[in-house]
Amino acid sequence: MTGFKEIYEEERKRLVMRLIEEGYVRSQKVARAMLKVPRECFVPTKYARYAYEDSPLPTLCGQTISAPHMCALMCEELDLKKGEIVLEIGTGSGYHAALCAEIVAPQGSKNPGHVYTLEIFWQLVCFARRNLERAGYLDRVSVFNADGSFTLPFRINFDKILVTASAPRIPETLIKRLKVGGRMVIPIGGTFIQELIVVDKVAEDKYITKSRGGCVFVKLLGKHGFKDWYNFI
Repeated sequence: MTGFKEIYEEERKRLVMRLIEEGYVRSQKVARAMLKVPRECFVPTKYARYAYEDSPLPTLCGQTISAPHMCALMCEELDLKKGEIVLEIGTGSGYHAALCAEIVAPQGSKNPGHVYTLEIFWQLVCFARRNLERAGYLDRVSVFNADGSFTLPFRINFDKILVTASAPRIPETLIKRLKVGGRMVIPIGGTFIQELIVVDKVAEDKYITKSRGGCVFVKLLGKHGFKDWYNFI
């Protein structure tokens, strides 16, 4: 008798094969992460049956978990490597942080990296921590409750920065905490028109950008994001 675990594994394989065929998954490391991380553990229980449809799904606090193709695309554009220290702004359900952790800190790695992720909604912080623990990633992902557009509770700089919500502009706070030679992937735009921007920091006071096309994300809320945040406090 086939159980839910086996069904989800088969659905996950089919999804990843489709993403490879469509060109969203281009590397072995991203394919491996997508095959390894159980997306069904990162959505509310009532949506688990839809975990491997290539579409966003509702989570909590009016937020969403991104479509798998967008998660794959952003991981590919970040060009994550083993041992890197990654900052994510917008933890959501924790799924994307788990994908990053699977690449920079795979089990058994001699020099594991780490993912630090910030979420403005406390309810989502709790939700993400439970999900990450259940899926086996809480040792490689640290979740914090903070306004990631403004306050970074760290004294370190990061190899890569991932922003999973659309900002009106590139936050200078994040640029300052990106290492020279590092990369950030961030959606930039308003409510309806957004572009996925890749930012490469080439010197302490210089960075270059390139667009990877249109996208649709929830808004980055906070002091240097959209002011809608003040309606939530």
